[in-house]
Amino acid sequence: MQRRITLTQFLVSRQKEKSLINADLRLLIETIARACKGISTRVNKGALADGLGLAGSSNVQGEAQKKLDVLSNEILLEANEWGGNLAALASEEMDNPRPIPTHYPRGEYLLLFDPLDGSSNIDVNISVGTIFSVLRCPKLDSGAYCEPDEKAFLQPGTSQVAAGFAVYGPTTVFVLTVGDGAHGFTLDRETYTFVLTHPGILVPEDTQEFAINMSNMRRWEAPVKRYIDECLAGSDGARGKDFNMRWVASMVADVFRVLSRGGIFMYPRDAKNRDGRLRLMYEANPMALIVEQAGGAATDGRTRILDLQPQGLHQRVAVILGSKNEVDRVANYHK
Repeated sequence: MQRRITLTQFLVSRQKEKSLINADLRLLIETIARACKGISTRVNKGALADGLGLAGSSNVQGEAQKKLDVLSNEILLEANEWGGNLAALASEEMDNPRPIPTHYPRGEYLLLFDPLDGSSNIDVNISVGTIFSVLRCPKLDSGAYCEPDEKAFLQPGTSQVAAGFAVYGPTTVFVLTVGDGAHGFTLDRETYTFVLTHPGILVPEDTQEFAINMSNMRRWEAPVKRYIDECLAGSDGARGKDFNMRWVASMVADVFRVLSRGGIFMYPRDAKNRDGRLRLMYEANPMALIVEQAGGAATDGRTRILDLQPQGLHQRVAVILGSKNEVDRVANYHK
């Protein structure tokens, strides 16, 4: 019987054998994973724990918060504030970054997260998840860490030292990269541990599957419409092959499908969302890093997502990611 590798064992090997991470980053990732277990349990209980419905409040983007949005945010904050690994945290559900309270030790990292991606799907029992990104807190010329305000977080995606997401579906899967590929861990509910089940994920370069919200077709830019029209034309069109369309309206679920069997996920800019819809810092950047580490590609149509210089903590961006040859085709249409 093949030996089961836990997330902790995997991280220790990246620390001691490959020197990819240090002890603080290892502990931070373990803490995030532990918080994801807690969120998974609450999502799984649903109505049994009064977790469905609206919270009666809105986030900084003006979106109505679900009860589980608020609870998931609190779980991640409480898990990560006191460990001594972080200088500050930032969340989709908070207007501004939250520095680590002064009565707790401060560390060298910054954590950004979307505590419950796809939360509009909660009430209808469709997969949701958590997305996170880890950056280093910048240093001053003196060598001391700078004040962890919003400006400290505005680093391009190439600066990420780790990124990951959890999918709370039929099984809970935790996908992670620390710079040596993308790897997936499934939660064993008997031992309550994450076990390596998807080592070295690779996204096929070609695909016959696309994910996009077709209800926005009337607002798309010409390059996106051209690409989708070719897919819809199937074997009778210029591409000479049939495509399937998938759309879960939960980024974590759609991206995990891309990682599992290839495909292209698109949430492009359009006449209504001229900057795009998804958030650069805690949705697009971590997903782009994971997909690139798995051999795929990620662009906003014109620029590689990881090369974008953020202008604001909650900045929106167009996202086109997945199988490399398809993403490159869409990018070429934009050119």
